[in-house]
Amino acid sequence: MIATPAWPPRSLPRLFVRAALADDATVALDPAQANYLGNVLRLGAGGEVLLFDGASGEWLARITEAAKKRMTVTVQRRTRSPETLPELTLAFAPIKRAQTDWLVEKATELGVARLQPVMTGRTVAERVKLERLESIAIEAAEQCGRTLLPAVAEPKPLAAFLGQLDRPLYFADETGGAHASEALRPGPATILIGPEGGFTPDEREAVRAHRLATAISLGPRILRAETAALAAVTAYMALAGDWR
Repeated sequence: MIATPAWPPRSLPRLFVRAALADDATVALDPAQANYLGNVLRLGAGGEVLLFDGASGEWLARITEAAKKRMTVTVQRRTRSPETLPELTLAFAPIKRAQTDWLVEKATELGVARLQPVMTGRTVAERVKLERLESIAIEAAEQCGRTLLPAVAEPKPLAAFLGQLDRPLYFADETGGAHASEALRPGPATILIGPEGGFTPDEREAVRAHRLATAISLGPRILRAETAALAAVTAYMALAGDWR
């Protein structure tokens, strides 16, 4: 017996839209999306796409109007319900732009629910462009199949971040700590990664002294900041997150 192919096929283009999606809803795509579908993928009226709005899951839609810089789609049906994500925040000291972009992209792919830039004494980046980070997160979510976007929070000084902490904090400390495989526990959590060059001694002492903080080790080698972030997130997802 010949198996019926899955529909919609996984090869359909997938886009994030800010409009609320529902059965029979009509959505006007933005010019960049219209250009991508029409001029890059050569799709026209009758073509199909997958859409998600960051709240209601994933939907199959059909192109009903296609012009040079405009495109309208009509929602056909929901293909996936909203995903359930672990309540994991990745707090990180912004580093150079290319490395920060990569970190945000991969953290989105791994399922982080919230991204929190933290400003420290050795933070390289003086400014954090939240719109850029949000755009990178959207592109990563489109590619990896997420239906919920990670929240991108306003940067906070380390002291303010620690002062508002209300959940377990796993602090990746290059000077040593409990093995990640032994320390990580299921449930809402925050992972904190320092800047290039690490935290200052005073900053490290302040983090370690926090009642919710647990210093963890990510192995015997010194990792770059972006590598440490993804290593810690991967360990959490494998041991306490949605990979179990």
